[in-house]
Amino acid sequence: MEMYYVGIDVSKIELEVAVRPTGECWTEKNSASGIADLGRRLSKMSPELIVLEATGGLEMPLATALVTAGLRVAVINPRRARDFAKSLGRLAKTDRIDAHDLAEFGERVRPEVRALPDQAAQELAALVARRQDLVAIRVAEQNRRSTALPDIQTRIDEHLAWLDEEIADLEAEIARRVQENTVWRETADILDSAPGVGQITAFKLVTGVPELGQLDRKQIAALVGVAPFNKDSGKKRGLRRVWGGRAQARSALYMATLAATRFNPVIREFYQRLVAAGKPKKVALTACMRKLLTILNAMVKNRTRWQVPQPAAA
Repeated sequence: MEMYYVGIDVSKIELEVAVRPTGECWTEKNSASGIADLGRRLSKMSPELIVLEATGGLEMPLATALVTAGLRVAVINPRRARDFAKSLGRLAKTDRIDAHDLAEFGERVRPEVRALPDQAAQELAALVARRQDLVAIRVAEQNRRSTALPDIQTRIDEHLAWLDEEIADLEAEIARRVQENTVWRETADILDSAPGVGQITAFKLVTGVPELGQLDRKQIAALVGVAPFNKDSGKKRGLRRVWGGRAQARSALYMATLAATRFNPVIREFYQRLVAAGKPKKVALTACMRKLLTILNAMVKNRTRWQVPQPAAA
């Protein structure tokens, strides 16, 4: 029985669909009716795998609908798809070409299928992302105020007051939704117990890294983007570098680690030991991010709160 692999390039208006190995392709509207029609057509085909690119959330309605229809969907980093196409010598880029590349990527690479967040998780993640956007705007407005004319400062102050109120409302809504969900509430409480990890950081990790506690330390480090990768060739031993992963989760982890190097005894001692050994502070901080993530991952896996390390017996 022939197995089919489907690649779908998602844009605001249209969905470009390609099928391997038949080479069939067509276009659907990126609307509720278009997604429903596509779901019915693909369900009859029963493809082995459907591959989409992560496009900042634009792909989520389609991915959710296809998963609900019982189809296997992999949402991949666009860089992987583009690098795959380049490796085959394909430099041209159109929506249709991208769809064919995604279908072939699915056929050859067989990317891992991960569970998609449900509707409640998507809504919580959207609230967290909105709060982050408003915090960034507030910082920008605060920076502008220092050099603005008096009349403009008054307008900025009004905007800052509105931003403070809106951010507070979002934080209250996020906290309410987390408290109403038993799993989120317990996970956030576990994360928040670690010195350096505040409530907002805990919420960001709950929404941004739902795999916490389900993967081993190497897998979770690679997923977030704090795992060092080799860059060796022959006798040359290049610097290990971290890259990729989930930017928003990594940003939250970075801020938590900064606080942890001061207030978390385990991370503080580890950071000081690395710096004393001659490691650049940036390298030491990245290593601390990985260590803190490993600790948090184990805490969530074992459903245990932070425990103060006991001094070694004399």
